[in-house]
Amino acid sequence: MEKDTSKELLEAILKSLVTKPGEVKIEKKMDEMGVLFSVKLGDGDAGLVIGKQGRTIQAVRTVMSAVGAKNRARFNIKLLVPERGEISDRGPRKKAVGFGFPSGLED
Repeated sequence: MEKDTSKELLEAILKSLVTKPGEVKIEKKMDEMGVLFSVKLGDGDAGLVIGKQGRTIQAVRTVMSAVGAKNRARFNIKLLVPERGEISDRGPRKKAVGFGFPSGLED
């Protein structure tokens, strides 16, 4: 059986970018459209992987596309990022209080 080097490569790249490498989980699905890598990251690591204006994740996708072309497969990467209110360590986000108009100045 052939070793899955494409998944290992993606995992190595992502683990080198994040602050919590132990929380990087990758699921690989193959279908007629190609190969989909669903990536789950630790809290706060999505911004590091996405990078400024999406440049980091675009570079990762470019490298993986080159590997896919070598293997005659189309590779796609999907980042599974928690919603802003779903961060587990700190609980749901709360609305700021006291930053509106001073009392008595509203219409």
